[in-house]
Amino acid sequence: MSLSFTKMHGCGNDFVVIDATTDAFVPTKALLQLLTDRRFGVGCDQVLVLEPKPPAGDIDFVFRIFNSDATEAGQCGNGARAITRFIRDRGLSNKDSLVLATRSVIMRASFLSPGLVEVDMGTPRFEPKDVPLARVEAGIDWLEWDAEGANHLVEIKGELKDEIKGRERVLFGAVNLGNPHAVIILDQGEEIESFPVHVFGPVFQDLPIFPEGVNVGFLQIISRKEARLRVFERGSGETLACGSGASAAFSVARRRGLLDDKSVLHLRGGDLEFSWDPSNPESRLLMTGPAVTVFEGTLSLSDHILA
Repeated sequence: MSLSFTKMHGCGNDFVVIDATTDAFVPTKALLQLLTDRRFGVGCDQVLVLEPKPPAGDIDFVFRIFNSDATEAGQCGNGARAITRFIRDRGLSNKDSLVLATRSVIMRASFLSPGLVEVDMGTPRFEPKDVPLARVEAGIDWLEWDAEGANHLVEIKGELKDEIKGRERVLFGAVNLGNPHAVIILDQGEEIESFPVHVFGPVFQDLPIFPEGVNVGFLQIISRKEARLRVFERGSGETLACGSGASAAFSVARRRGLLDDKSVLHLRGGDLEFSWDPSNPESRLLMTGPAVTVFEGTLSLSDHILA
């Protein structure tokens, strides 16, 4: 018994892509963990499963996104670009623009060139109920709550404060772009490369104010047109790039007037371009970046015991 797959990446955010349009794929926890394991399996940040084409309607394709801990995500901007190129390269569609659906969002992806794809990430949702955020008292106190500007200031108490090296007050922007995101913009003089993402990320991620968990972005503003970003993802840890996380970071910075309508975010795995005008209710957040096929392969499942 074997499983065919394609290894792809978008700015270093890597995927194992499974074509389930003709052959059924059952995403068991054991199989997903094998596919994501970088030593005993193939190795990736997420597994993307292209589902059978819907029989009717405006949706061209459905795909599912599974994290390395076998949880399912609702959105993945880098994954959407990878799936778009996969569909085009496999001859599954010759359209230049596709409507893609995941568990939680419907988006349009446009094939610009063999290695470049633009994705309509939709309209950012900042209301606390949409993120979602919850008011709680365990371990934190709310100091400020601004539903309109995506500015939330919390005070962290006790042992939690010690875990994030004494930083008591944390200003963050919260937004939903198919997944919940919290964006922390570094203070002037702080450097993204030396910021304790692996300490701060999981502590902040597990705060009870995020009932569904959260992806945590750390953004360093360079100028009105560019910034640097690191993202600690829900279910995967830090990745070289996170498309939805980068979209969230851009939207929060743009909402605060720190970046222009068209800006570039530098991630550890590459650059992504964004455009969005928050003053225009009809404006859609667009993300443009690379989609790369690395190799194709076959995994022998008979060599593994899958429960």
